[in-house]
Amino acid sequence: MDTRVRSVHRVQRDHPATGVRWSSIAMYAALSLAVLIWVAPVVFMLVASLKPDNMILPEAGTLRAFVPASVSLDNYGDVFRRVAFGRLMLNSLVITGGIVVGGLVVNSLAGYALARLRWAGRRMALAFVVVLLVIPFEAIAVPLFYGVTILGWRDTYLAQIIPFIPNALSIYLFYTFFLTLPRELEDAACIDGAGPWRTLVEIVLPNAKPAFAAVAIVSFLLHWGIYLWPLMVTSSVTVRPLSLGIATFRTLPPLQWGDVMAFAVMMVTPVVLVFAVFQRWFVRGVAATGVRA
Repeated sequence: MDTRVRSVHRVQRDHPATGVRWSSIAMYAALSLAVLIWVAPVVFMLVASLKPDNMILPEAGTLRAFVPASVSLDNYGDVFRRVAFGRLMLNSLVITGGIVVGGLVVNSLAGYALARLRWAGRRMALAFVVVLLVIPFEAIAVPLFYGVTILGWRDTYLAQIIPFIPNALSIYLFYTFFLTLPRELEDAACIDGAGPWRTLVEIVLPNAKPAFAAVAIVSFLLHWGIYLWPLMVTSSVTVRPLSLGIATFRTLPPLQWGDVMAFAVMMVTPVVLVFAVFQRWFVRGVAATGVRA
């Protein structure tokens, strides 16, 4: 037994990189498989949007589903002819843009107040924010629906924007980021005579670009495809977002899978563009807004 143990130790000592190399190969193989699983549906959606409708289902489940024999943009033209896609896209941009911009202002101020200012009830407010993180939206959807009905906001942009501007996750991300900023920066500004607002605008916010990018992208992703709430509070296409539009479009006769895939591609494209543009800031922001006690 001792001889075998010594032999194993001798092999590990003489060839220390062997185990590391095989573990790296296994890790990259697992990651490649994960990427393939995630990317395959996206590639299928893109390729199917360029195919004639009669070729999508027969080729599904085969490798030909990922390689178009012929490429055509007819499905994209069909989407614009069959539904008011431009209006739906505008609605989604207005709603999501309003939530993101308003949320950046409100939630950054709330996060800064929790991280830097000292006021009565601060710890209780922070605990309340943490509690809100674990409450699903479905639990408050009905009371919220009752509230917007009383205010007369149903079937409007306001009902889809205002309730989502304050966000517990965004507040907590800003809170954790502001905790990482050196207090010396604010102390120096205070010594120079800067007040709280000037310190926030000229010192804190310029150093918080990664946090703003991370929160903006997370908020955009969360609300771009929201379905339940618009379904509850809207009834006309004039204010409905793309998430409801594609659900309705799928039920329009005749069912054309190529058109549905083209609709989905155009719906996903803004998300991909936003992430591609802000990817560098997003990675830095996620690293900077690590969870802190």
